[in-house]
Amino acid sequence: MKYEEKKQKKKRKKWKLILLTLILLIFALVGYSYYQYQQGVSQSLKKVGKQSQIPYNFEGKKDQYGNTNILILGSDARGKETSRSDTIMIASYNENKGTFKLASIMRDCYVEIPGYGKHKINSAFALGGPELMRQTIKQNFDVDLQYYAIVDFQGFVQLIDEAFPNGVKINVEKEMSANIGVKLEPGVQRLDGKHLLGYVRFRHDAIGDFGRVKRQQKVIRLLGQQLTSIQTIPKLPKLVGVVSPYVNTNMNTPDILFMGKDYLTKKKEKVSTLRIPIDNSFTEPRIMGEGDVLDIDLEKNRQALHQFIS
Repeated sequence: MKYEEKKQKKKRKKWKLILLTLILLIFALVGYSYYQYQQGVSQSLKKVGKQSQIPYNFEGKKDQYGNTNILILGSDARGKETSRSDTIMIASYNENKGTFKLASIMRDCYVEIPGYGKHKINSAFALGGPELMRQTIKQNFDVDLQYYAIVDFQGFVQLIDEAFPNGVKINVEKEMSANIGVKLEPGVQRLDGKHLLGYVRFRHDAIGDFGRVKRQQKVIRLLGQQLTSIQTIPKLPKLVGVVSPYVNTNMNTPDILFMGKDYLTKKKEKVSTLRIPIDNSFTEPRIMGEGDVLDIDLEKNRQALHQFIS
């Protein structure tokens, strides 16, 4: 019996030591992550200065398919409610399936904005912030959005420069310069944050905003692949910190880190993308007071969006 008691005590001592080691490792990891996050925040604040984010009311929830849908709005005018959203996307994440999807809604879609009548959809943000944009998407497409993130484009620049110090390899399909602040030559090259931002914002050619949306989705898929391939998980807390001062969101940092970790670690297909309106579902009339708009077939596009995210 004494031998058995000694053996059991030894075994318990061994497991206590293993448990203590695991606890210490977890604390060290949390501490490291927090330190890296604060380093990223501090790095960006030196460039952007102290910013007070406007707290927006947002009555979002998960959709009927169990997805976490995030309304992503891109704008140059951080914190100004009078600005229209230059980029409108729905990022859809399903934790159980481990899937990530991205739907782009073109800003010139001519839709009913609750309480204001028909306008281009990007007017919703100027008229009532992300909550009115949420209501507009819900009314027209019957899709629920749980979170919002208003991203200043300079945050994109800082994120790219931090994650990819040697630039992002991409094939620029044509010369680009009009209204993007940089000049891009055609060909395969590595672009820093400023030039990559110019690439995804260019729209002054024959296909206009359609080309821009296509480039945005192309770059997001490419960044997803490259982030995974360079094993960015240790850098993730700092990357979140770097971009945080440029983002107004109702998401908390642990949720962002969890989704980011999930994306980088789970075996998955490429990020699926969709453009609204889909092909052959719209006309392009000119409306007095609005200019050229996309008059979309709501039923076709509603069905396409639901089929995509479900």
